[in-house]
Amino acid sequence: MSSVEVVGLAKFFEAMPALQPTDLAIADGEFVVIIGPSGCGKSTLLRLIAGLERPDAGRVEIAGRDVTGLAPAERGLAMVFQSYALYPHLTAGENIAFPLQMARRPAAEIAARVAAVAEVLELGPLLGRRPRALSGGQRQRVSIGRAIVRDPGVLLLDEPLSNLDAGLRVRMRHEFARLHQRLGTTMIYVTHDQVEAMTLANRIVVMAHGRVEQVGAPLDLYHAPATIGVAAAIGSPAMNLLPGTITAIDASGARVVLDGGVSCHVAALVPANAIGASVTLGVRPEHLQADPAGGFGGAVELFERLGPLSFAHLASPLANGTALVAQLPSDRHVTLGERLYFSVDPADARLFAEDGRAFARISP
Repeated sequence: MSSVEVVGLAKFFEAMPALQPTDLAIADGEFVVIIGPSGCGKSTLLRLIAGLERPDAGRVEIAGRDVTGLAPAERGLAMVFQSYALYPHLTAGENIAFPLQMARRPAAEIAARVAAVAEVLELGPLLGRRPRALSGGQRQRVSIGRAIVRDPGVLLLDEPLSNLDAGLRVRMRHEFARLHQRLGTTMIYVTHDQVEAMTLANRIVVMAHGRVEQVGAPLDLYHAPATIGVAAAIGSPAMNLLPGTITAIDASGARVVLDGGVSCHVAALVPANAIGASVTLGVRPEHLQADPAGGFGGAVELFERLGPLSFAHLASPLANGTALVAQLPSDRHVTLGERLYFSVDPADARLFAEDGRAFARISP
């Protein structure tokens, strides 16, 4: 196992920052997921750690050793790509064995390691098949097998499930979680899918605009996003983000008037000079409480029944052209066009400043 640390790491493409100076420390055996929208710099960060790109500033350390100037093969890591990158003319077993053959390992050692990897990934019956005879999930497992057969200290995974259908993605998430538990290898996993991040990670790194927005445990980021970008990236459905203005401040928080005219109180620590400032109110769908007299609501445009959870998407003047999403009990029956109304507990709402940063909460 190996720790990974990046210090002041930066990358520019034609003078445009793909990755702004970044510090990040990943402990031995952690499963860290890097998440963010397309173009946010997450794959650039992974490729810099792998040595596939040269940084314009900063350094990469693996197991306490500065590897910034080393080639990928000398860094003690392995990478799994989105495209699998298997050799079509080789069998599954030969694909897995290939890195060991290139390293000129003894034949007996190669056979033993391939057998051990095949057992871990349940690939034994498939070792004699070529990639075209394998399903997408089986190809991905072969790709993982080829990566881990050299027993790397760090395993890098660049959107490894994006080519799979929904059902197979769920099964492969289970495979990755099980693999990490069995191997204990440090894993750095890049994805744009926040469900993968929430279910797999020990810690999540949320990125936007080439920089790290927040790092933390999945539930910490869910309940206390540091920025609007984190609030939008974590949670499905995403947090409702409603524009408004601060009209009053007292010891218990701030009063906000939303663009639709609704007034609400938020338990946020706001400076006294913020009256009149533009802000964004953040409310999770599950924190909208059914209330016929509540100010949050509108006509139902879409109703999603997802097993034990249901979500109503409401046309609301508060949502600035987007739908207001509320979680409902699973047995609640709703018709399109029906008007629903909700209220929000001040302690459940989040408040974001004009620059996107969250105001601190006031503890109850």
